[in-house]
Amino acid sequence: MEYFGFRVVEGLQKIDKDIKSNQLKYHNKRVLVSKEFTFDAAHHLHCYEGKCKNLHGHTYKVVFGISGYVNEIGISIDFGDIKDIWKTEIEIYLDHRYLNETLPPMNTTAENMVVWIFEKMEEALQTEERSQQYKGARVEFVRLYETPTSYAEMRREWMEFE
Repeated sequence: MEYFGFRVVEGLQKIDKDIKSNQLKYHNKRVLVSKEFTFDAAHHLHCYEGKCKNLHGHTYKVVFGISGYVNEIGISIDFGDIKDIWKTEIEIYLDHRYLNETLPPMNTTAENMVVWIFEKMEEALQTEERSQQYKGARVEFVRLYETPTSYAEMRREWMEFE
């Protein structure tokens, strides 16, 4: 059926009738998926002369770039699983927190925080269960916006893994 030039789908595609299971995986390439999150937090900087030496807050934005190889149905890592890792293993230290208190001892600069966030996500992806579920999944980059126009970024190639 068509209404005003738009076609209405009359039947959903059915697995093993309209498309075969072995067609779900289109390729064997490494691909990158990205997911964004925001959090609100307070902090102050040590040994810094400027406004940021005083206690203040930001609405931060974090952007993850995670790569991996697609599984048999064409997914490298489920966006919902990235969200679960963020919610249960990273955000709990950041959202509505005083960062100087909840993060490891560090000056809470965007440059320090982005490395910590990268390490936490990479650690979460490398657990035995997730590394078996998501073959080759790894963090390629993390971008941490402190303001809408200012961010720090960490990339895989800049990290030294042992």
